[in-house]
This record gives sequence, C-alpha cells and structure tokens, in this order.
Amino acid sequence: MARDPVLIFTEKGIYCPDGDFFIDPWRPVARALITHGHSDHARPGHGSYLATAAAAPVIRHRLGDVAMDTIAYGEPRRIGGVTVSFHPAGHVPGSAQIRVERAGEVWVVSGDYKVQDDGLSEPFAPVPCHSFISECTFGLPVFHWQSNAAVMGQINRWWAANAAEGRVSVLGAYALGKAQRILTGIDASIGPVLTHGAVEATNAVLRAQGIRLPATTQVTAGVDAASHPGALVLAPPSALGSVWAARFGPAAQAFASGWMALRGVRRRRGLAQGFVLSDHADWDGLNAAIRATGAERVFVTHGYTSVFRRWLETQGYEAGIVATEYEGEGLDAPEAEVIAPPAAEPTT
Repeated sequence: MARDPVLIFTEKGIYCPDGDFFIDPWRPVARALITHGHSDHARPGHGSYLATAAAAPVIRHRLGDVAMDTIAYGEPRRIGGVTVSFHPAGHVPGSAQIRVERAGEVWVVSGDYKVQDDGLSEPFAPVPCHSFISECTFGLPVFHWQSNAAVMGQINRWWAANAAEGRVSVLGAYALGKAQRILTGIDASIGPVLTHGAVEATNAVLRAQGIRLPATTQVTAGVDAASHPGALVLAPPSALGSVWAARFGPAAQAFASGWMALRGVRRRRGLAQGFVLSDHADWDGLNAAIRATGAERVFVTHGYTSVFRRWLETQGYEAGIVATEYEGEGLDAPEAEVIAPPAAEPTT
C-alpha cells in the first residue's frame, strides 16, 4: 500500500507531515527549516527556525531575536518520523539543501543553489535522493555562465579603466552573497572600495563569523567622488540611478546579474555595462545537479518552470511544478524575445 509523500505542497509552503515542519514557508508557521537568509526564503513570523550555523547570523540580523536553532552541514537530526540534514547549496554563505528521509525514502529541497565555486560560499554538494525539489530561475539554454575568474577579470578591467579616467564605478549587486562574492574576487589594489549601508551591514555580520573580506568604507556624509576618486562602489541594484548614487557625479554604472545574459535588459535599465554573474545555477548547472542526485522525480520551482519541466520529461524524469512565492534573482520581466517565466501553474 503506497504511503503519503514525504513532502507535500501547501498554501503556506513545503510541508513534511511526519515531521510537522515546513521548509522555507512563505506564511507564518510553528516550525520552519530555512535554506538561507534571503528574504524570500527566510520570512518573519514563524514560531521557530532551524538553519545552518553559518546562515543563522544573517537571519537574526534581518529578523531580530527569533527562536533560532542551528545545525552543522551533514548533521543528521531526528524530527518526528523523519531524519533531516542540511547540505551545502553553494548559493551564498551558509546556504543549504535540506534532505528529508523517511524509512529509506529520500527527498531533497534545493533552496537556491549554484554549482560554480565562487570562492566565498561553501561549494555545492550533490545529495542522492529519490525526489528532488529544484529551483530553475535560469532554466533556459541561453543562460550559460563564464568562470568566476573570467567575470572578476571583466569587472577589474572596467573599474581600472574608469579610475584611469577619473570616474567612480558604481556596481549594483545584491547585499547578501553577490556583493561579498565580488569583494572576494576583485583586485582591491585598483582603488578604494565603498559600500552602501545595506551591503556594509551584511559585510559586518559575515566578518563577525570569520569570513575574510577586503577593507571597505561605508558611504556616509562626506564620502563621495571627491574624497575617494576612482573608487568602486558596491550598492543594491535599487540604488543605481538614484539620488543616493548622484553624489558620485557622472559615475560609470553597471549591474552584476544573470539577467545580463539577455539582450535588451541592460539597455532597458539604461546601463552601458553589465556583468553576467549569478548566485543561481545556469542551464548546464541545473542539469548537472539534477543528474548527480540520481532522482527519478523532479519538481521545479520559481523560474522558467514550464519550459524546464518539459525538458526534464524529454530526459525521462517524472517532473512537476511547485507553485511557490520564491523570487529567485529579481529583475524586471525579461525581454519578449526570450520566453518569460509564466505565472504560477497548478501543482502537479
């Protein structure tokens, strides 16, 4: 007689009935297991939180004094009728895939992940399973990432050229993960590195955990192009073109994102320069990660779900779509020349 699934999909999030917990729920629940600290996965209002020891400080920084328990990578923990463990996702520092086992049947929830080693996050580790719930933010063949070193080289050359012309370089990058990845990879000898307050606050949390980052100066009153000529400024994407950024005069502005792989996105955002850099897996990375799990059944969430599910079915997988409220790597809707991610579809 067939048993109920290990994980089910509800209006509050991904739920484990045998353990009575949710994974990255988007509605308040009593017990939440959290893959990482980005706001679409770690939300306020839960009764208790469980996350990796490396992810917990950022979650506390964002959510305040929540009831938080931590777990080491690979540490098995019994919760009700299942055993859970957290495994590196390679997305941002402390990010995890969550493995749930019941009587030998294994399900894994990927959270957000990338297979490319960024020199900052704990490298992605495939987890064998029967059922894999995978993001597919960039689930189209057009998305193909260059090596981390190659992109950092591009950023360094852009920054150095701007500095030689006496201009500040303002680079849009998400405050958790992307900004620190850039800090880890750039050549800090080119010039001073300035940070928006949101980026610097996250830097402080990660430094307190022992993560080494180059020296940075937070942008405050009096910190501008005159005081720091030729600087690289790391700021959230929303700061590009803002009054905040105007203090740097006719600065060069760019955005680091996987969406820069799409023709027209950079132009629509009024940017002369963009860098294709993502903390999510590209097409090849998604396929490699799924193959490495050995899973027979794959559910896809947030991104090009319809396209990617159909592709998986042609590859022999039993595939379905999970309607979630995760956002992936946010940006304006992609250009019409690329198939846009559809609205959430019924869970199958």
